Amino acid sequence: MLDWLIVGGGIHGTHLALYLTQRRRVPLDRLRILDPYPEPLALWEHHTANVGMTYLRSGHAHNLHYDPFSLITFARTQAGQPLAEFLEPYGRPSLALFRAHSQQLIQQYKLNSIRLMGRASGLSRIPGGWRVETETGSIESAQVALAFGLTEQPAWPTVFAGMRGAAGVQHIFDPAFDRAALQDWSQAVVVGGGITAAQTALSLALRQPGTVTLVMRHPPRLHQFDADPGWVGMTLGEFYADADYARRRAVIQRARHRGSMPPDVARELQTAVQHGLLHLVEAEVNAVNRTTTDLHAPLRLEARHSGWSLVADTLILATGLDPRRPGGAWLDAAIDQFGLPLAPDGYPIVDQRLAWAEGLHVSGPLAELEIGPVARNIIGARLAADRIGTGL
Repeated sequence: MLDWLIVGGGIHGTHLALYLTQRRRVPLDRLRILDPYPEPLALWEHHTANVGMTYLRSGHAHNLHYDPFSLITFARTQAGQPLAEFLEPYGRPSLALFRAHSQQLIQQYKLNSIRLMGRASGLSRIPGGWRVETETGSIESAQVALAFGLTEQPAWPTVFAGMRGAAGVQHIFDPAFDRAALQDWSQAVVVGGGITAAQTALSLALRQPGTVTLVMRHPPRLHQFDADPGWVGMTLGEFYADADYARRRAVIQRARHRGSMPPDVARELQTAVQHGLLHLVEAEVNAVNRTTTDLHAPLRLEARHSGWSLVADTLILATGLDPRRPGGAWLDAAIDQFGLPLAPDGYPIVDQRLAWAEGLHVSGPLAELEIGPVARNIIGARLAADRIGTGL
């Protein structure tokens, strides 16, 4: 039996593994990371490449190491110096620098050696711990941390729900989508109002200038971060003082600046529009249909209340992630079988150490009702690891 099994090998799972093995001295041979992808951070790397991200939205202190200055230190090394680009305010690192630093940590701390490729399909109690079922067998561990997120759950607005899998229609957060493999288009439309939509439209416009339209329901909402920095610490007092989990969820929803972008991305977008690289339309699409009965015919998008319409042969949704509790049927079954406590929104009620039950911990979105609005972010991974590691 292992001491620790971490389910999920993205930002949260990788950071937790580093924290437990280096800060809490859990031996490498007593810990494993279960992940369906072949490399650490694979889905995160896939999504950031598809979006065309160049700089992180968060500052350099939010990195995979528990030392907030680790990325800055790496930027001064021979390996990091050529990639040492930062965007103010808050010293936001280039994506290339963040990736290189993350890979250096994975290599330095031998985190590749403790990965098991597979997907969880069941969870059961055993004496002294838990058993996690996978497609290739079971894994037993005294402690299990559920560290997966929403990143396999793209949100499809109702008007587009019937277009899943249709020719020429993609979601930027579909794990199977590869922007680099897109064929040339006559007219491409990106739908979405936040940083992801803006970056996607900008990257497509660089490839085929003048042929991309970004459709947003609202003017750009400018926020430096997707949740204000106070939610990392001082603002949380009233959040913790409220034992009503429905009210906690309402606070999280108000605090997260969904569909927003930092000012520098908004400036980039404005410049691209002014120079004719892309078109920007403020409208809410409420109808989408093929122009003929041919299943590969171009699409007509309409905003009927304004009379706007556009025909496109490529449609990319950048409409975020589905907020329903991640995990799926196997986690639903475990919740029912073991009476794992849930808030009204279906998310876990956990203690201060993020324990859902004895020996069963959570990180990422599953920890939102305890960590607060930043739970999904890189800083949320760091806060969760501190909580989970308390008392070890």
